[in-house]
Amino acid sequence: MATSRPRYAPSRRALHWGIGVMLVLAFVFIEGRENFDRGTAERAAMAQAHFWAGIAILALMLPRLLLAFSRPAPAVSPALPAWQALPAKALHLLLYAMLVAQTVLGLMTAWTDGKDILLPFTQVALPALMAPDEALAHRIEDIHKLVGSAFYWVVGLHVLAALYHHFVRRDDTLRRMT
Repeated sequence: MATSRPRYAPSRRALHWGIGVMLVLAFVFIEGRENFDRGTAERAAMAQAHFWAGIAILALMLPRLLLAFSRPAPAVSPALPAWQALPAKALHLLLYAMLVAQTVLGLMTAWTDGKDILLPFTQVALPALMAPDEALAHRIEDIHKLVGSAFYWVVGLHVLAALYHHFVRRDDTLRRMT
């Protein structure tokens, strides 16, 4: 009789892949808005969709962080050597920090730029938690863009590491999350 290897709980897998989908959508929406002229309803809709993909990421990150820090991950089989385990843990912490930071920076940018974040399919705006300040908006937006650019590299490294584990090391790292 074959024994099953431990996997992440369905809730953790759903949160992981849900965040991944929202990241792709946030990217598609913010890059896709460039296909529309400034001031058009389509461009505004793409920006709003980007905002909500970010908010969805934050909403998914809260339970993900609770689960990540309250329940240990299932062990990788075969076990990782220490020189691989420490960077893996550091990369995950960096991913978590960047996911939260990007969302918060995005919200701060919108609020300080005087942009409304509308409830989907309505004209009802979320309350702004910061006053409009054009100079501050530009500074925060620059940081948001810088972190976003770095984040693409970190996510890419995460994906490459998963593929390395699956195809080169042939361990169960990727299978635990699928």
